[in-house]
Amino acid sequence: MEPHEVILYPLMTEAASRLLEKENKLIFITHIKATKRDIKRAVEELFNVKVRSVNTVITSKGKKKAYVRLEPEYSATDVAIKLGLL
Repeated sequence: MEPHEVILYPLMTEAASRLLEKENKLIFITHIKATKRDIKRAVEELFNVKVRSVNTVITSKGKKKAYVRLEPEYSATDVAIKLGLL
């Protein structure tokens, strides 16, 4: 799966902005069949960062949401600014 197929779009809500600042996490809506490994590789390739962990959840609407925590030397805020979320 190509990185652009794995990551559908970033999600920015009030809760997401708190995670961004406090835990260095970004939230993405991803392809439903994407694995945590696929998501990690896609985020690292697309945004040129190192990912510490990926947690996923299937929403009640049938979408897959990925919580991506970056390594401390990379700033989730910087990625959010590049994406135009902040």
